[in-house]
Amino acid sequence: MFQRTLRRLSAMNSIVFLIIFMVFGTVIYGYISYRLFDKVDDAMRLKATNFRIVNGRIIPQSRNRFLFDPRVIIMLRDVNGGTVNIFYTDDNDITRLSELVEDQKPDDRIVTKEFENHSYRVITFPYPFEDNLLMTDRGPIAINGIIAITLVDSEVASLRHLLIIIASGMITGVLIIILAGYYLAKRAMVPIQKSWDRQQQFVADASHELRTPLAVVKSNAELMLRHPDHTIEEESIRVTNIARETRRMTKLVSDLLTLARSDANQSELKLSLVSVNELINAVAEQFVPLAEMEGITLQAEISEQLELTADRERLHQLLVILLDNAIKYTLPPGKIFITATKHGGNISVAVEDSGQGIPPEDLQRVFDRFFRSDKARSREKGGTGLGLAIAKWIIDKHGGKITVESKLGSGTKFSIMLPVKRVF
Repeated sequence: MFQRTLRRLSAMNSIVFLIIFMVFGTVIYGYISYRLFDKVDDAMRLKATNFRIVNGRIIPQSRNRFLFDPRVIIMLRDVNGGTVNIFYTDDNDITRLSELVEDQKPDDRIVTKEFENHSYRVITFPYPFEDNLLMTDRGPIAINGIIAITLVDSEVASLRHLLIIIASGMITGVLIIILAGYYLAKRAMVPIQKSWDRQQQFVADASHELRTPLAVVKSNAELMLRHPDHTIEEESIRVTNIARETRRMTKLVSDLLTLARSDANQSELKLSLVSVNELINAVAEQFVPLAEMEGITLQAEISEQLELTADRERLHQLLVILLDNAIKYTLPPGKIFITATKHGGNISVAVEDSGQGIPPEDLQRVFDRFFRSDKARSREKGGTGLGLAIAKWIIDKHGGKITVESKLGSGTKFSIMLPVKRVF
């Protein structure tokens, strides 16, 4: 599936780049063509409009010969379609050029024609004055059109060379375009591939985590069905097992739902002004009895009144996750400290324990979904490996940062940095 998508994406990228390349080449060719012929056309128009017929004679409008391009030939067309030379003296050349313009009409058009292995620029437009009777050796001739002709071999040759360069560059660039398209497509597929692999791993891990409690529930239920005459008291162990595993599955499904909604950006924060002191004390108060049952001392130390704009329920969930992990991985007689201080525009909350610590090679993975450093102890305590993943999502959603420091055998410290005010 991914290979087919990669090929299609590569083809699309290549086509887009090729179209851009062609458009760019066309624009360059058109611009150079315009710039090459623009001055030529201006010179032709200037020379063609610099005279008029007065009393049968040609009268120049300007006597400054330096204003005009000597390459421009001016011819007049009479009402019968014949041509008259007024600035050129070689009759043989005039006869030859007359063939070039014999089909031209006085419609103010500019064309480029090939004639006898040369390229000519020709412009024709109507004679603009009423006095159009010109006296010639053949008698009076009524003029109705003006023709300007100039040789443009050098300009046409330059355009041909430019076209060859563009075509050669396009042929050479096709390979580069294909390689670039494939490279960009491959780069674009990297996050998609990672997301797919992550989803597949997530489904596999979730299935694995659900398999064990389901098997326990199934086996205990089947054992109870073998003895339908037993009382609830006699089957209390199996009922307890079913209830325990059901609670575990309920928590797992709830965590999976939270992460699924976070991946889909469907979980929105309900922001309000939160008292950090009150929140930490409330959560610590809930965990003190549990910590005492495990032979662990839990203390909360907050030196000042701290408040921030956040989702209180999510922060409560965050602290519960961190304290629950701290109690799970701390052996008696251990200690757990919760501290909170303000640093500029941020509030720092730290949860530190004197537990067994995390191996250095596992520190980079503690926030991965379903990762458990001590799998046996986590399963024994009912852990699923999703708590810290949810904790990191909560921190990220609030625009904060969470870091972990740990030394094997000496304890672990989770540090949270939350902005006091954040624009969401």
